[in-house]
Amino acid sequence: MHIALGADHAGVELKDALKAHLESRGLTVSDMGTHSSASVDYPDFARQVADAVREGRADRGVLVCGSGIGMAIAANKVAGIRAAAIGDVTSAQLAREHNNLNVLALGARLTPPETARAVLDAFLDTPFAGGRHEQRVAKIHAGEAS
Repeated sequence: MHIALGADHAGVELKDALKAHLESRGLTVSDMGTHSSASVDYPDFARQVADAVREGRADRGVLVCGSGIGMAIAANKVAGIRAAAIGDVTSAQLAREHNNLNVLALGARLTPPETARAVLDAFLDTPFAGGRHEQRVAKIHAGEAS
């Protein structure tokens, strides 16, 4: 599995920790920055990660900012992306099972590193349930054209 990873200045430290975790799992990681605590604009990094997922250069994306909210909003502007700011394992599992979440957003100021790793693992390890959920995801994407 190939993961596109991005963060703003508030999320860079957690991003780096998650990158090490992903690599320890044997996954391929494209780190799209940022690489320092110097102030940057989170939509730029959300777009890079979302584009990588949309274009098939990555299987899933992970974004980190202070709350995860801004990153999720920005990523969801890209067609085909289903992003959510998640801070607990159950929500990560349900978002994968029911919504086929393809971009996880985490809040570095709200989520301790241990919890972030557990949420990330749930995001990676939980399959999409399909079935009745497929038509619902299709309806979400049908709205992109309007």
